[in-house]
Amino acid sequence: MDGAALHAIFDVAAWLSAAAAGWWLTRRVGISFPRQSTEWPYVAVLVFGAGLGAYLFGTLNLWLSGMTGLARSVEGALAGGIVAVELYKWRHGIALRTGARFALPLAVGIAVGRIGCYAAGLDDFTYGTPTTLPWGHDFGDGVLRHPVQLYESLAMACFAILYVVAVLRRNEAIITNGFYLALLAYGLQRFGWEFLKPYGPVIGPFTLFHLLSLAIAAYAAAMLATEPHAKVLHERAAA
Repeated sequence: MDGAALHAIFDVAAWLSAAAAGWWLTRRVGISFPRQSTEWPYVAVLVFGAGLGAYLFGTLNLWLSGMTGLARSVEGALAGGIVAVELYKWRHGIALRTGARFALPLAVGIAVGRIGCYAAGLDDFTYGTPTTLPWGHDFGDGVLRHPVQLYESLAMACFAILYVVAVLRRNEAIITNGFYLALLAYGLQRFGWEFLKPYGPVIGPFTLFHLLSLAIAAYAAAMLATEPHAKVLHERAAA
């Protein structure tokens, strides 16, 4: 089976595993989430924004790296989805935070999906830079490279495990802020792995995805800092 076919299989597996994670949270564990996040206009805006962001940033990174064609990016999908939903909420006067239900599906989906990127080999353009480390992987060109796809998969799998432990302990702070915690974890780990990828720089040594990772992490940190419970705790500490 070629790399493209394996990638497609893992893409489907990622969606199914993400859906299973969401089902487990709501049906088996009984966590309640804001109903707005399941309404069709909200979902449609989210899907549109994620799709647009995936191809916009994926393709732009490809061009900045001196290559042609179209590409998609999970980080671009995240950024596009965030912008689209925040604009939708602003337009409709929705102040409620609606992302909590996506924390575990996001982490699980990325953890599974990145294995498909690894299986796709050189054609996927998600491989790492050359390395002499013993776990370097030959993607078919005779060069041992960092398997950065697996690094990212492992990082998000670790987040998913910690999140599940918190959910089973009914940690309300983690459940309420799970999505922003997942985004913060994703942005920070992705920023680090970008130094191990052969992408074209935009500013100094930083690539487009370095900047996007920082933007996602900054957004998550701002949302966590302005979360109502966080403000109450801050006021109590200052009193």
